[in-house]
Amino acid sequence: MLLGLLMALAAALCFGVAMVLQALGAQRHSPSAEGSGLLGTVRAMVNLPFAAGLLLDALGFVAQLIALRSLPLYVVQAALAGALAVTAVLGAALLRIRLGRAEWAGVAGVCVGLAVLGATAGAEGHKQPGMAFHWMLLAAVLVIAAVGGFVWKLREPVRAAVMGTLCGLGFGVVGLAVRVLPAIHGLDLWPLLSEPATYALLAGGAVSFVFMTEGVRGGKVTTATAAMVLGETALPAVLGVVLLGDRTRPGMLPLALAGFALAVVGALALARFGEVSPVEEAPAEVAEPSHPTRIG
Repeated sequence: MLLGLLMALAAALCFGVAMVLQALGAQRHSPSAEGSGLLGTVRAMVNLPFAAGLLLDALGFVAQLIALRSLPLYVVQAALAGALAVTAVLGAALLRIRLGRAEWAGVAGVCVGLAVLGATAGAEGHKQPGMAFHWMLLAAVLVIAAVGGFVWKLREPVRAAVMGTLCGLGFGVVGLAVRVLPAIHGLDLWPLLSEPATYALLAGGAVSFVFMTEGVRGGKVTTATAAMVLGETALPAVLGVVLLGDRTRPGMLPLALAGFALAVVGALALARFGEVSPVEEAPAEVAEPSHPTRIG
């Protein structure tokens, strides 16, 4: 379990630092210089900080996979939402983003909540739902994609909230899919290739990234990120308990619930750091940027 906790925290750290590095990289290429279309966005990604951020995203994903194989789902998903605390602290130091009292309280809430979860978490559940559940995960991704296509042209801020929620649910499917994947023995990859949960994992990650991108394009970063945090934590946590058998240590359920709630509420207080950008010297509010970044 200790390895799983370390991997969950490492994933949050990687995702949080990746956000800041990608923001630094994006600053080097203004839309006016690179163009506002897809080509300009791609050019803005071709620099060392942005590439380093993408590498950290990949490392964070690997750490997340390891954590999900040894920890209850509710712990890992809450830890990933806690990546916003890493981004907030680094953003304050490197991007001159000003943190108010509420945001520092959010950072503290995430840290305390995750500490409580780590202290109260039991071992991962060992229930194995039937193959029908594996196919349901893949079907869920298709439903999420279809709903996203249907609401694509909604007006803001409803569009951002729906896109963020769909993104969070997609990442929740990723977490559930990892938990039900079969073990690999040697170089025999057929169990993975023939497993619908494998394709649910891949498709869920891709769909979620697209919807998070679209959720923040309208400038409603806080709305989209808050919806994503709720989508990727609440429902997957419940399903992990009900279907996969995740449990807390004996007698610690109330404390674990309090820690989970504290971590999620803290992450919601930091939702605007789903996108980070530098602050002008004396603005009343932080301007929201145009380069979306996934947190976990």
